Amino acid sequence: MRLVIVSGRSGSGKSTALDVLEDSGFYCIDNLPAGLLTDLAERALLNIDLMQPQVAVSIDARNLPSQLERFPELLAEVRSRHIQCDVVYLDSDDDTLLKRFSETRRRHPLTSDSRSLAEAIQDETKLLGPIADLADLRLDTTHLNLYQLRDSIKLRLLNKPEPGTAFLVESFGFKRGMPVDADVVFDVRCLPNPYWKSDLRNLSGKDQEVAEYLGAQADVNEMFDDIYAYLNKWLPRFAASNRSYVTIAIGCTGGHHRSVYLAERLCAALKPGLKNIQVRHRDLA
Repeated sequence: MRLVIVSGRSGSGKSTALDVLEDSGFYCIDNLPAGLLTDLAERALLNIDLMQPQVAVSIDARNLPSQLERFPELLAEVRSRHIQCDVVYLDSDDDTLLKRFSETRRRHPLTSDSRSLAEAIQDETKLLGPIADLADLRLDTTHLNLYQLRDSIKLRLLNKPEPGTAFLVESFGFKRGMPVDADVVFDVRCLPNPYWKSDLRNLSGKDQEVAEYLGAQADVNEMFDDIYAYLNKWLPRFAASNRSYVTIAIGCTGGHHRSVYLAERLCAALKPGLKNIQVRHRDLA
C-alpha cells in the first residue's frame, strides 16, 4: 500500500494535487481529520482487496489544533505498519497567497471578523508547522501555474512508485527568484552567456547549437566537472540517510541557456549510478 499525505497553506494548490492523484488511480480523501489517519491506515491494510493500494489524503488547517500537534506521533504510527508514506507540503510566498485569494474571492478558512486575511495566512503557518517540519517533499508553487503544478506532481510523485530517494535536477533563472524547495543550489551565472550571441538568444540549453557552444567553453567544462564530482560523491549519501526527495537546483540569469544545458548534462551523467533521477526546467516556456 502507498499513502500520500498532502498538506500546505490554503491557496497553495492542495486541491490540484489531489485531483492529479485521483486521476492517476489514487483513492483520495479531502480534509481528513488528522486523528483518523491511523484508523484509515489500519482499515486499508485489513481490507486491501476492497480499497485501492494507493491512497491520498489532504490534512490542512481546518483540523483541530490539538490534532495537528499530534501529527508526528500519528505519522510514526502509520509508518510502523510498513506502509510506504510520502508527506507532501505545498506552499507559496505570502504575497502570492494574498493575490490568489483576492482574485478568486474565496474565504480563507481561518479568517473571521477579528482576523484579517494576512493574519490568517500567518497563523496557518504556525498551525501546519508539525506537518511542514516532517515533509518528505516540499513544493514551492509561487511561480507555477495550474498546468506546471500538475506536471510537477506527476514528475515528483507519480514517477516514484517504489521506496527510495527520488532526485531532481532543476534549472531556474535567478531573475524569477531562487527555488526555496531546493536542497542544493549551484550558481552558474559566471559562465559565458549564449544570450549575448544573437544566433543563440532565442534558443535554449536543450538545443544542439547552444550545447555545442557551451560544450566548447573551458569554464563550462570545469564547472561541470566540479559539480559532477560533488554530486557523484554526496548524492548516494543523501540516499543512505533515508531522504525521500532531493532537489538539486542549477541557476543562471534567465533559466534558458546555461542552467538548462548543465542540468541536462548532469542528469545524463548521474543517471547510470542513481535509480531515480529526473530533470526539470522551471523557467522554460
